[in-house]
Amino acid sequence: MMRNPLTFVTILIVVSALTACAGPRVAVEDGIIAEPVTVVTGEAGEAGEAGTSGLDGDDSLEGTGLDEGVVEVDQTNSLLNQRVVYFDYDSSSLTRESEDIVQAHAQYLSSTPGTAVILEGHADERGTREYNLSLGEDRAQSVATLMKALGVGAGTIQAISYGEERPVSLGSDEDAWSLNRRVEILYQ
Repeated sequence: MMRNPLTFVTILIVVSALTACAGPRVAVEDGIIAEPVTVVTGEAGEAGEAGTSGLDGDDSLEGTGLDEGVVEVDQTNSLLNQRVVYFDYDSSSLTRESEDIVQAHAQYLSSTPGTAVILEGHADERGTREYNLSLGEDRAQSVATLMKALGVGAGTIQAISYGEERPVSLGSDEDAWSLNRRVEILYQ
């Protein structure tokens, strides 16, 4: 049993980061994450068509919501579920994956008047306190700059840095450091 809510949040962030790196995902009910699905109707074994046996011990897709053919997936929603943007060592440059996440949040902010966001910049434990505060600020500003370029009003965005002061992982290895080099997107 988890007694510390911070531990639970840390685990959620790690799971989100790992699933974000694996390709497009879709959040399904009860927090279960599944791959986007394309269903082709037909009997198993027919050339070019997928069978359906093995789903809940039944050979049909009836009642699963998948019996209609192709299931449409809105990638923007899955990107909105990702609220952490990760950075390479000693860098404040956004990766292509991070740009996609920021773009989804910028579209949401632009289409939702009155919604504001705080961008919390963080760094790993390496470097001086002052350097890490500056790096965290640069990372938050990178996200803010892209959001502004995509049409989000400057008054909607607040960028702050915590440097190395709020790690999500307390280890002293590359796995821990990579989780701490981040910007968290927090809605107000």
